[in-house]
Amino acid sequence: MDRIRVAGAQINLTVGDLAGNEIKILAAMEQAETAGADVLLLPELAITGYPPEDLLIRQDFVADARAVLDRVAEASGPCVVVVGFPREAEPEDTVDAQQRVLHNSAAVLQNGAVVAIYDKVLLPSYGVFDESRYFVAGDAPNQLIEISGVPVGVSICEDGWAEDGPTTQQANAGAKLMLNINASPFHHGKALERQQLMASRARGAGVPLVYLNLVGGQDELVFDGSSMVLSGTGELLARSPQLEEDFLILDVSVEGAIPRATGDAIPGIVTRPLDDDEEMYAALVLGLRDYVGKNGFTEVVIGLSGGIDSAVTAAIAADALGAEAVRGITMPSEFSSEHSVSDSQVLADNFGIRLDTIAIGGLFAEFQTALAEVFEGTEFSVAEENVQARIRGVLLMAVSNKFGPMVVTTGNKSEVAVGYATLYGDMAGGFSVLKDVFKMDVYRLARWRNRNGEMIPSGTISKPPSAELRPDQMDSDSLPPYELLDAILERYVEDDRSVSSIAEEGFDIDIVVRICGLVDRNEYKRRQAAPGVRITAKAFGKDRRLPITNRYRGGT
Repeated sequence: MDRIRVAGAQINLTVGDLAGNEIKILAAMEQAETAGADVLLLPELAITGYPPEDLLIRQDFVADARAVLDRVAEASGPCVVVVGFPREAEPEDTVDAQQRVLHNSAAVLQNGAVVAIYDKVLLPSYGVFDESRYFVAGDAPNQLIEISGVPVGVSICEDGWAEDGPTTQQANAGAKLMLNINASPFHHGKALERQQLMASRARGAGVPLVYLNLVGGQDELVFDGSSMVLSGTGELLARSPQLEEDFLILDVSVEGAIPRATGDAIPGIVTRPLDDDEEMYAALVLGLRDYVGKNGFTEVVIGLSGGIDSAVTAAIAADALGAEAVRGITMPSEFSSEHSVSDSQVLADNFGIRLDTIAIGGLFAEFQTALAEVFEGTEFSVAEENVQARIRGVLLMAVSNKFGPMVVTTGNKSEVAVGYATLYGDMAGGFSVLKDVFKMDVYRLARWRNRNGEMIPSGTISKPPSAELRPDQMDSDSLPPYELLDAILERYVEDDRSVSSIAEEGFDIDIVVRICGLVDRNEYKRRQAAPGVRITAKAFGKDRRLPITNRYRGGT
């Protein structure tokens, strides 16, 4: 049977860690050679990590990346290696010799040399992508290389998404196999979207397609892997697991191919996709683990209130880093319920994390005394509420400064959206795990985490949410029910719908106007918030870029 043995290294790389990335790439190359692979795929911009952002402006960074590529090329053997790197065009290749031209490229390596280079043609500049800021588009979409005696098309990420893009053009030019290397970030449901799209590309071309994706966390982004191989009819031949490293290898039937390896063909392994809640939880775990580890931290500290957000945050942290790396601090005040401390203690005991108690009643009293003359004649208000939140933020940061753990904040997307959070208080910290998780999804995650036994106390899940900053306070005093709030926010924030179009669905117009107004007015808070894991197609941060100073209220 004519076949090509394909290998794919779905590896977790780090932006700027050129030496560490080189080690991982060389290890994957050695594994592919040992397995008798004809070709090995590595991720988009694997040499530098993705996205390198403004590091690409530095000529020394690009030059150092090229030096790594040259060393990797020298180490290559008979197995063809396709690896991503930033390529600075030679002066003679540019119209203006003084102009610096950078390409997002795939190098093809074999027997100690760079034998071909493909420059990415379609440069995404939407959502989280900014590639047109750094790169110039390639101009050879139908470029082919030869592997095992057959013509093969190499493309990069976005090149495979357009219906008439480079993958289609390569197939029309005679490619018998298509190779697509990626750094495609995760959002909920994207793995299935990719599979359907790539199957359509393979069917349209009538030749097998290999899709290799990056895995790991990088700031807000999570890359979920989900690498795959599809036949010319769109049949799924192999799929790597989501959100973990994997070495993919299988023999793919390709007409006219002359394989290196002999013997029985290696079949592909198709791993099951994660279910909705499992996928979301795993992405949050990976995002936190990599942010902590890649930024040099070994531990985190979390303020535990006995509420659902801090409980789910602590659960994710314990699963990501190990219980010994998580420290909880409960900081009760005179307004805290009896269950605030007890539920926090049960949670800490269940996960095996350390819990310290620092009562803030005395500190709050001192602040009230200090402010008494200035506040004279006024009623207790949000100002006093926020003082308590800021005391807690100061205490968490003090523990961080003294012992080194990073503070993980606990706010969710619903709260961040409408500003139901305190600057320099509960927003203070290095990373926000739930920043892109709506409140109702936080409850879903808690129930999913308890699927094999109660770890998050049932009382934490069932009790009405409250900031506990004044007597008998409930979130419902300030906000509509979270089911309603999340539905409006999804339409306004994620779908960019107008107020009037949301109200036309049957939502009360006054509530919609109020909620959307809160979203708009609190942009200044979100600009000062900690980064957090992106799990939706429209997260606050890289995805949604609105001006802080903004009076537009269209569609109301």
